[in-house]
Amino acid sequence: MRIIESVKEMQEYSEALRNTEHRIAFVPTMGYLHEGHLSLMREGRSRGDCLTISIYVNPTQFGPSEDLSSYPRDFEKDRKLCESVGADVILFPPDREMYPENYQTYVDVEGVTRNLCGLSRPGHFRGVATVCAKLFNIVKPHVSFFGKKDYQQLVTIKRMVKDLNMDMEVVGLPTVREKDGLAMSSRNTYLKPEERESALSLSRSLKKAKQMYDGGERNAARIIEEVTGYIKSFPHTRIDYVQICDTDTMKDMDALKSEAVIALAVRVGKARLIDNYVFGEPLSIP
Repeated sequence: MRIIESVKEMQEYSEALRNTEHRIAFVPTMGYLHEGHLSLMREGRSRGDCLTISIYVNPTQFGPSEDLSSYPRDFEKDRKLCESVGADVILFPPDREMYPENYQTYVDVEGVTRNLCGLSRPGHFRGVATVCAKLFNIVKPHVSFFGKKDYQQLVTIKRMVKDLNMDMEVVGLPTVREKDGLAMSSRNTYLKPEERESALSLSRSLKKAKQMYDGGERNAARIIEEVTGYIKSFPHTRIDYVQICDTDTMKDMDALKSEAVIALAVRVGKARLIDNYVFGEPLSIP
């Protein structure tokens, strides 16, 4: 497995692969890898000749008061995990490679980023779209893989790729969960033992939303009220948002007449956790 830190070296490596008709599968990450990331990598391994992983904690998607400096990092562990799934390359660039002196170009995806995390984390999706556009230009993948846990991010990247005529496929894969139902996240390491049960309120509330929907409920406000009340009944929880949105536009819905997603962002202690459920899909939660 090769570790590349230089943008130019990565571009030359990828161009050589493309010129010999090798298919490049790409999984962008911020490191501190877990089974959710590995599931994306395994899919990439099965669908490409070369599997490239990026590990880069992108500063432009963090707000001034967010956890950029404390975000968990463990490159040696990540390297071993990438090797375990048969990765060919890790792109591990320093900030000076990604944002050199006098850097001044950013990508704004407008409509789908105006709600949810776009409201509570101003500038976040500008940073996400920018770094993904840069990574796509550096790695030159044929197909890239993202988890559906951050549903708005997936919609944003798909929108950008379509709007900017990027010649690549974006694949979203199901959320991977712990045995107790908690969606896997690098930020789960922030949870104190006494906060773990409260963190489970997210996944369990989604189960309640699914049960209401399966029982015929289509009024978004009633589902939101039930979910909100359930999460608030746990200690250590502070709700950022509970909303039901159209899966294409990410706009709020009053009635579930088309495909809809319920999206949650909840602070549990120090951790800001997100989760979601697309109505009508399977949901396996204890």
